[in-house]
Amino acid sequence: MKQTPKIHYPEDLPIVSLRQEIIKAVTEHNVVIIAGDTGSGKTTQLPKMCLEAGRGRKKMVGCTQPRRIAAITVAARVAEELGKEAAHLVGYKIRFQDKTSKATRIKFMTDGMLLAETQSSRKLDGYDTLIIDEAHERSLNIDYLIGYLKQLLARRSDLKVIITSATIDTEKFAAHFNNAPIIEVSGRTYPVEVRYRPTETDEEGKQTNTYIDQAVKEVLQLRKAKITGDILIFMPTERD
Repeated sequence: MKQTPKIHYPEDLPIVSLRQEIIKAVTEHNVVIIAGDTGSGKTTQLPKMCLEAGRGRKKMVGCTQPRRIAAITVAARVAEELGKEAAHLVGYKIRFQDKTSKATRIKFMTDGMLLAETQSSRKLDGYDTLIIDEAHERSLNIDYLIGYLKQLLARRSDLKVIITSATIDTEKFAAHFNNAPIIEVSGRTYPVEVRYRPTETDEEGKQTNTYIDQAVKEVLQLRKAKITGDILIFMPTERD
């Protein structure tokens, strides 16, 4: 039996305050629904809580993500939080790329990858816990997995399933799994300051520059001011 590493949690994430409640629910129920807004920390902290609850010792904790880039980046983040001594316990598997080993205890993958695994392992014997993240997206893969897992639970009483979702559809997920318990986690908000820059015009009232020019100008000004942080620019079309 694999030993559970010492686990630390970022105290600023809302989900951390519900750690004991979540661990208790996972221990006592086969299915738990986690309703949490963006920024609650559910994606990165739930796999660690599963380890603390004693999961992932003989088999893996599997975590699905809707997109490949999410599976890769979240795996890297969780490995970083576990520290150098335990980072090897985290791996990911996407199409054409398998970064797992015999030591892997937390495995991130796309929902499509887990769905593909049902073809070779009908009972998904490699996992003792499965986290279906961002289930509110309701893709074909996610809906199929949720239906498949309900049937699988009848044959695998040892399996734990955690469904995470935004605050929508949680009651439907709970009803689907025979009134599974719902734990609600608040999101994390940030102070936002809105500034409006009017369009520059000439004497005749014609616009002298485009919104792309304005965005570039704003970025250059921010860089010149040496303000720390990141810059995210939204453009109206993909071509821009």
